[in-house]
Amino acid sequence: MALAITAAVFVGFSPTFYRRPDTVAPLPPYLVLHGLTFSAWIMLFVVQTMLVASGRVRLHRRLGWAGAVLAGVMVFIGATAGIWSMQREVANGHADAAMTFLTTPFSAMLVFGGLVGAAVAWRRQPETHKRLMLLATISLLDAAVARWPIAFAADWMFYAIADLFIVAAVAYDLMSRGKVAAAYVWGGSIIVISQALRPLVGQTDAWHAIARVILQ
Repeated sequence: MALAITAAVFVGFSPTFYRRPDTVAPLPPYLVLHGLTFSAWIMLFVVQTMLVASGRVRLHRRLGWAGAVLAGVMVFIGATAGIWSMQREVANGHADAAMTFLTTPFSAMLVFGGLVGAAVAWRRQPETHKRLMLLATISLLDAAVARWPIAFAADWMFYAIADLFIVAAVAYDLMSRGKVAAAYVWGGSIIVISQALRPLVGQTDAWHAIARVILQ
């Protein structure tokens, strides 16, 4: 799963970040920082998975605290990058779309931070901890999948593809354990529900009033 997630992220962000052509205008520094920070999380997730698989649990736990700090930094950077990017959209004359879309980075960071926080709280229960960390990482994938070099007829399609990672995790539980862990049930539900609510909340007058203040 860690390697599949890494591949999904690389495919999505390769044209605009990892292999961005020199002929294209450079990204703003805050988006470069955003990309580097979130890439660091993916790399750390792979390393942490490998450490547990090789029995190096003590080092895994030490790095885990660095991961918790990194997650907190990511929430701040992710929300800030969302605000600054939407401010640019407002300046370009796309105010309504920017205010609506602002629910996406905010809800994504809320869900990611919440799942990581829960994983830290349950760190002494490995079966729950590892599933919550996996879900937290999966919750970031829709941004990468949305940038895959394929055509999507609607936004819900790239959400559905990203959520196939949750389906795969649940299917593995069923095949290996004969049941689905509770963490997958409520954690996965939070991810899917948050994705469905983003456009609904984003289009409301109440949210636009809040977003207008944030983007000023």
